[in-house]
Amino acid sequence: MNILIKSAHIIDSKSPYNGKVMDVLIENGIIKSINSKIVPQKNVKIIESENLHLSAGWLDMQVNFCDPGFEHKEDLNSGVRAAMAGGFTGVAVVSSTNPPIHSKSDVLYIKNKTSNAIVDVFPIGTVSHGQEGKDISEMFDMQQSGAVAFSDDKKSISDAGLLMRALLYSQNFGSLIITHCDEKSISLDGKMNEGITSTMLGLKGIPALAEELMVGRNIALAEYTNAPIHISNISTQKSVTLIKQAKANGVKITASINAYSIAIDDSALMEFDSNYKLNPPLRTKSNLEALRKGITDGTIDALTSDHRPQDIESKNIEFDYASNGMIGLESAFGLINSNKGKIKLEVIIQALTTNPRSILKLEQPKIAEGEQANITLFDPEAEWIFEKKNIQSKSANTPFIGTKFKGKVIGIINKNQSYFNI
Repeated sequence: MNILIKSAHIIDSKSPYNGKVMDVLIENGIIKSINSKIVPQKNVKIIESENLHLSAGWLDMQVNFCDPGFEHKEDLNSGVRAAMAGGFTGVAVVSSTNPPIHSKSDVLYIKNKTSNAIVDVFPIGTVSHGQEGKDISEMFDMQQSGAVAFSDDKKSISDAGLLMRALLYSQNFGSLIITHCDEKSISLDGKMNEGITSTMLGLKGIPALAEELMVGRNIALAEYTNAPIHISNISTQKSVTLIKQAKANGVKITASINAYSIAIDDSALMEFDSNYKLNPPLRTKSNLEALRKGITDGTIDALTSDHRPQDIESKNIEFDYASNGMIGLESAFGLINSNKGKIKLEVIIQALTTNPRSILKLEQPKIAEGEQANITLFDPEAEWIFEKKNIQSKSANTPFIGTKFKGKVIGIINKNQSYFNI
């Protein structure tokens, strides 16, 4: 199908059309022409909307599609639909499946099952076999089969020697280790952020120190091995400071934060809504401000949805026993864009496009004639109410049903396929 996008405000720091309002003609999945005015021909689908914006396709570095093993929560097909509805043309899926993504065959299962999908799906393999934190996984074989990075997901690697060896080993084939930072001997069985709110609610708290100690340790290991490392799920002010100092000292470090970590503070738990039970936990308002500043000044590189589907049996139970996580793909941009007054739109788009692809060493889509169209269309000013009908995931574990968001996805184009929400 040929598509003509009318009067789109282009946001792409790498494009000569950045900041301009242009028509974009796409023929057979290729950007045929970019001009101030293109006269539509026959057999062309016209896409036009008030305040239409266009950027390179968004990439989410951290989603859980639960497949294989937990398909009752999500599968690869429903996960792709959720990503599509959220404006993402690419996602990196974490290794927390059953079995975990810890072998060549596990990687190929993901790649083969999603090869024809409109959304590019990139597997992340485990660092340790079975996510057990004991032996290094078959990292090289997985990388050769299509794994874009390695992580034990939310299972923090407590064995410093194992992580050091993994960092050294990954350099042999130019790959990346992603780490979640949580010193379990300190966080123990905490349910939420340790602070005034946890005391008021009588819930066991998770000290910020549990994250910060591990961030400091992992920075030291990356510096010692001279290996690149990515720290995900940053949630505290001191973690931001540690990463900023490490970057200034030449450590090869990048970092990402989850959309909810810059939008909601721990006071949201006053009603014991288990959909707000997350890992990392929601922190205080001062931490939120530090994270927003970290995105703005470049200390934090990428924004993720941390899409974590859970079935009703895992969430609709007593708060202490509820599982962590919320779905996030469909609501991510609206949630992030609510901070647009504090974080510039251009910074948000950079953290959803160029930066995550650079971290994972993926090809960068270009808004230029002759390039394959890998595009996200959106309106950053449109207001809309997030309703259950907007959820494409199999699960509905989100506290945002009924929430008014500012910033709406209009559609995506990728791999000569398209989806539009107009």
